[in-house]
Amino acid sequence: MSGRAARTPTAGRASKPGAAKAKAAAAPTGTGEIRIIGGRFKRTRLAVAQHPGLRPTPDRVRETLFNWLGQDLAGWRCIDVFAGTGALGLEAASRGAQAVLLVESDAQLVQQLQRHVQRLGAGDVVQLRRGDGLQALAQQASASLDLVLIDPPFGEGAWFEPALKAARRALAPTGFVYLEAPHAWDDAALAPLGLALHRYLKAGAVHAHLLRLADAAPA
Repeated sequence: MSGRAARTPTAGRASKPGAAKAKAAAAPTGTGEIRIIGGRFKRTRLAVAQHPGLRPTPDRVRETLFNWLGQDLAGWRCIDVFAGTGALGLEAASRGAQAVLLVESDAQLVQQLQRHVQRLGAGDVVQLRRGDGLQALAQQASASLDLVLIDPPFGEGAWFEPALKAARRALAPTGFVYLEAPHAWDDAALAPLGLALHRYLKAGAVHAHLLRLADAAPA
């Protein structure tokens, strides 16, 4: 995960404020960091405050993902739907993406993302929006995105399918969806959503998937 915190679901989704408060009370304090792996911001370390539910995507997984995608994302249009620390979206910006939209609902994480973008000098490429990631994805024009990054809080399983459906509509014919989940999604589960598995990696509790449109020509 580029780092996701638990969010207030949109209308129609159940929430458990008591559980969220319990998690917040038990959350550790202090700071950690994320590291940009490649591209123009390579080796830059960004401090991140520990936050309930925040789970940055491991370096190994991010490195593998961008090996799958290729090191040069010049001209790509990307969205990081549940941005958190921004590690995935900022990595895409570092590797030449033309436009990266980071969407995050938590006010503290949005402020942290603003500091990251300012430090990197990436404001020409990275747009930051506070709000509902699923809504932001649904608002994207049809077939307009080259890369959709989906890494919601693992405790919110109801968000995976709506996010994949919205991603399928917004994805350009040659585009990719990155999905990070607590379990594997195979072609049988993806086919009804119009998507197909392109690459897969399991690293500890993380299942990393690179998806394409089901009718896309093989890469």
